[in-house]
Amino acid sequence: MTVTLPGLLPVRAMIEDLMGRQVDVTPGDPFKTDDLPSSVVALYADDMKKLVAVIGLDLPLAAYAGAALGLMPVGGAEDAVTDRKLSPALLENVSELCNILAGLLNREGGPHVRLHQVVAPGDSLPNDAAAYLLAVGRRLDVNVTISRYGGGRLAIALAE
Repeated sequence: MTVTLPGLLPVRAMIEDLMGRQVDVTPGDPFKTDDLPSSVVALYADDMKKLVAVIGLDLPLAAYAGAALGLMPVGGAEDAVTDRKLSPALLENVSELCNILAGLLNREGGPHVRLHQVVAPGDSLPNDAAAYLLAVGRRLDVNVTISRYGGGRLAIALAE
């Protein structure tokens, strides 16, 4: 029983349904070491509390997705990108998005995967989570653009 990567279409459909607006998802570049300190990183575990996946959202995507999810004005997200810091409301909204994204990792016959932890930009990231986000292998790297807001990069990396 292993976790499998979703394709582009399920990623787009889930985010689009959640945001209630058009979302474009295209192949993107992988995260680099310099991206990690300013990214939101979500760690996902199975029922045995074993790390099975890591999802990273760069700061622009975290800000725009958090604003779109909370029906907040785009200006607050733009300010967060400029200031390189998410407000508590944006972080709360993007954390909820991370919780919902666990659905991309759950498949019939596979392990039950749930959100274990969200690491905010600037907080200490566990070494294993960072290693998975930077490793070549079982991963999906995409650009996500949310209509009338903006976008950024999303990475899904499997730990198994």
